[in-house]
Amino acid sequence: MTPDREPPAGPGPSPAPRSATPLTVTMLARQPADAAQPQHNSTADGSARPTRRLWSARRIPAALTALAIMAGAAVLLFDISAVRAGRNAAAWRTRLAHELATRPLDDTWILAGAALTAALGLCLIILALTPGLRHQLPLNTPAGRNPVHAVLDRDAAALQLRDAAMRVPGVSRARIRVRRHRITARADVRFRDLAQVKDELTAALHEQRDSLALARPPRLIIRARQSRS
Repeated sequence: MTPDREPPAGPGPSPAPRSATPLTVTMLARQPADAAQPQHNSTADGSARPTRRLWSARRIPAALTALAIMAGAAVLLFDISAVRAGRNAAAWRTRLAHELATRPLDDTWILAGAALTAALGLCLIILALTPGLRHQLPLNTPAGRNPVHAVLDRDAAALQLRDAAMRVPGVSRARIRVRRHRITARADVRFRDLAQVKDELTAALHEQRDSLALARPPRLIIRARQSRS
């Protein structure tokens, strides 16, 4: 008897794709030197460490500052080179030097220019010392040799919390606002007892917030009202 052979795998129908979840997570990982060797991010006890906030590149402010400094330095260098070559100084530089030498320190234009310069310098210092990307919430990630930095978009977190609120019986409408340190939830209750619905809503939102694995879970502020429509 000839043994039965398995039929060759033909181009059958592909399995149905899984529905995409609205949860948006961004992960940035440092690749090891030998990518062929598997790297594990979890520790022996499986503990997780809080992820630091990612720093914004701030390419536009850096480019504008560099262009402004480069343009000013180029114009000043060209005028100084012209003076060294025997030509007269530019009218704008002569007038500027005269105004700075003759105007008193309490002059309105001097004070306005100093205030504007100080404000611009303060803005640059703030941009240099703050991470930015305030619309992204860092997540808890497992510690290991190859750390993974994961963040969650605020809109995605608000959408997940809103879905959890709408699953509570009696809630007809829910509005969620996610901030760095606070989550504000407002719900309209169409039927059932208001206090009971608010208790269930509080429990559901706390559970959903904890399931997001945020590094610094914001506190919840829940407001519920009886819908009249």
